[in-house]
Amino acid sequence: MIKNITDEMSSLVIKMKDLINSDIEDIKAARHEKLLDRNDDKQKYMDRIIELRKNLNDELVNKMQEGVDINTYRDDVDTLEQQLQELHILNAKLASIVLPIQQMYKDIVEELTSQSGGNIVEIKV
Repeated sequence: MIKNITDEMSSLVIKMKDLINSDIEDIKAARHEKLLDRNDDKQKYMDRIIELRKNLNDELVNKMQEGVDINTYRDDVDTLEQQLQELHILNAKLASIVLPIQQMYKDIVEELTSQSGGNIVEIKV
């Protein structure tokens, strides 16, 4: 069971890394609208990873209570930890790209609203 959980989590982490790499490439190519296309999948993967993490912890505790040497799972868990660290680093890279772009758009909107007296769209009747 533990092997199945770590394998599924690893698979999801790899998918997440692929999606984030696609996000980075789309940002570089100014295809910002494509980022939204992947958001649902990323959220679904994250939710599943969180659920599996709880299951993994529960299973490890159960095995310890049964007297099983959980060190037999050490390599799988260590590999999973390494993949999660890589995902964290990649996500931070994405954030370092996205946050300045977000600020740029915010600055543009603020400049436009200040030039138009607080309204971006002026409605005349």
